[in-house]
Amino acid sequence: MIKKIPSESWKLLAFPGWKQLRKKYALSSLGRVASYSEDIIGDGKLLNGSLTTGYKTLNLHRPGNNGTLYIHREIARLYLKKGSNKHKYVIHLNHNKLDNSSKNLKWATLEDMISHQQKSPAKVAYKKVQANRTVGLKLTASQVRSIKKTLSSKNRQLTIKKLADKYGVSEMTMYRIKSGENWGRIK
Repeated sequence: MIKKIPSESWKLLAFPGWKQLRKKYALSSLGRVASYSEDIIGDGKLLNGSLTTGYKTLNLHRPGNNGTLYIHREIARLYLKKGSNKHKYVIHLNHNKLDNSSKNLKWATLEDMISHQQKSPAKVAYKKVQANRTVGLKLTASQVRSIKKTLSSKNRQLTIKKLADKYGVSEMTMYRIKSGENWGRIK
């Protein structure tokens, strides 16, 4: 039996093969997941599901498909309207992957999702720590200035690969320096 929460609504979770399963599954507008036989409130049981890369998931062994269902995606599919066909991603507005209430979810384009991820408190904190690191670095500030000068030169002779080899770092590091992702504070 499930305790009813005011303003919570439940919708049947339908997916390929759901009719062959012993139980039915439902998702609530507040992000809860339940299995039931006849009545969601009467004989329903709340499920915790699993965590996959920080997201709540439901692993159902369906006939012909042992796939994982991401709860936030299924709630968005049931409760939210997509803006267009480009809106393929679901973001958590408060950056909390465990808060799957429909009010916290939004369909997004790839660009929207990337922009949203960059504003995540965890990402912002990580960037701040990285910007202030002084130990464990392969390059010095003067080396980075020289690299940036070389990368921005119109008459550059060195390829990025050769430049990376010269300084003993990866090509990806060079691309990150060029884009400002790494060493952005150095001009």
